[in-house]
Amino acid sequence: MAFDLNDVPAFADIEDAAARVKGVAVETPLLRSDVLDAKVGGRVFVKPECLQRTGSFKFRGAYNRISRLCEAELARGVVAYSSGNHAQGVAAAARLKGSRAKILMPGDAPAAKVEGVLFWGGEVVFYDRATENREEIGTRIAVEEGRTLVPPYEDKYIIAGQGTTGLELMLQARAQGQDIDTVVCCAGGGGLIAGVGLAARTLNETTQIWAAEPVDFDDMKLTFETGQRVVNKRMTGSICDAIITPTHGELTWALNAHQLSGGYAVSDDEVLDAMAFAWRHFKLVVEPGGAVALASILSGKADIKDRTSCAVLSGGNVDPKIFQRALERVARI
Repeated sequence: MAFDLNDVPAFADIEDAAARVKGVAVETPLLRSDVLDAKVGGRVFVKPECLQRTGSFKFRGAYNRISRLCEAELARGVVAYSSGNHAQGVAAAARLKGSRAKILMPGDAPAAKVEGVLFWGGEVVFYDRATENREEIGTRIAVEEGRTLVPPYEDKYIIAGQGTTGLELMLQARAQGQDIDTVVCCAGGGGLIAGVGLAARTLNETTQIWAAEPVDFDDMKLTFETGQRVVNKRMTGSICDAIITPTHGELTWALNAHQLSGGYAVSDDEVLDAMAFAWRHFKLVVEPGGAVALASILSGKADIKDRTSCAVLSGGNVDPKIFQRALERVARI
């Protein structure tokens, strides 16, 4: 992807996005658990974007992007590709702005996410994530039908919209008399962590930003460590469907390369334990991809002892069978 410096969002773009989504997106709370603090030896906040409209942070970026379309663009409709969370965010934002959304979703997308798109009036087109290229299909539909393509992360306004999550969490912590030393955030395409990192590092330049990814799908972590762009070897094989991408975006990496302190890779079992912990101690339903940050902390991979940290719980659109597997592990945590 080719882009210039004007494509990279600045902190002012996040502030503008915050004004745009105010009263439309949910200002999710900042929560703590005494049990979690005692377990890891530090003060840990969680930012539950599983409570966001459509069940994930994706609504923020989708609404910030679609709300900027002109009347003619809204009339022609939008197209997006997503395993489910961006799909629902786009479908909801399009409907709220009087537009129509066509969404490309992998055939193995959780039923709950497909149902969410349909609820918001989105048209679903399935593809095979192992053999078909969603970017090519989406671009073709955009050209043939005159729709505006709303990408999941390679877009200035998408990143800025996701960055409102970071703006909120930093200001909420300050309101409680706390400064955040470390933010742990999931990473797929990198839009959320890019926006969160931009907001957090602008408000506190000493705050560390750590990426959390599934084992064998930790392309951002490996790219950061090796200095060479890493592409995941496959597109299936983890329960964290929401954050499995071929590799992180080039535009998002323009921010993440300078903002990250590093990354963590967690197993499916560690993710299931984190989901069970969130349910038991925060009373929250968190999907696998949304639990990787908390999994990094609970597994001890994130060194947060004696620090004030925040884990972003990015979504809660979980398949019931997967959630049942997590609940069966409650006795472990």
